[in-house]
Amino acid sequence: MKRPLQVLLVDDSPAARNLAEEAFSLATQPCVVTTAASGEQALALLIARDTVRPDVVLLDINMPGMSGFEVLDAMKAQPHLRAIPVVMLSMSSAPQDIHQAYTLHANAYLIKSTEFQAFLNQIEQFAAFWSQARLAPREQGSPR
Repeated sequence: MKRPLQVLLVDDSPAARNLAEEAFSLATQPCVVTTAASGEQALALLIARDTVRPDVVLLDINMPGMSGFEVLDAMKAQPHLRAIPVVMLSMSSAPQDIHQAYTLHANAYLIKSTEFQAFLNQIEQFAAFWSQARLAPREQGSPR
């Protein structure tokens, strides 16, 4: 049996985090979702030695304090975090936001659907894709 997909969800909105956690719980692919309410908290989790390294980070753009773009930039500047895939999750379809995400080396940009069933479908497809695309299965002994 495949191990669950490890997702770090970073969003300052408790409602958005709860909605995403609910969507992941309904996905057919088993997922373990860890949440962070801020960019600073996300980086602290990623740097902590006793934390399971996520297979993918799902990162909101607009957050107080440290924005998603700043978190992405900080991750890509750290050699031990650089290889973790980052998917920006936003309501924004502004071309400048999308361009900035890819300029900072985001792996994907997902425009969050405002309709619940469509959002469930997005999360289902996200989980299926990243379960297949993860870099190194932990079953084969890769660290954290």
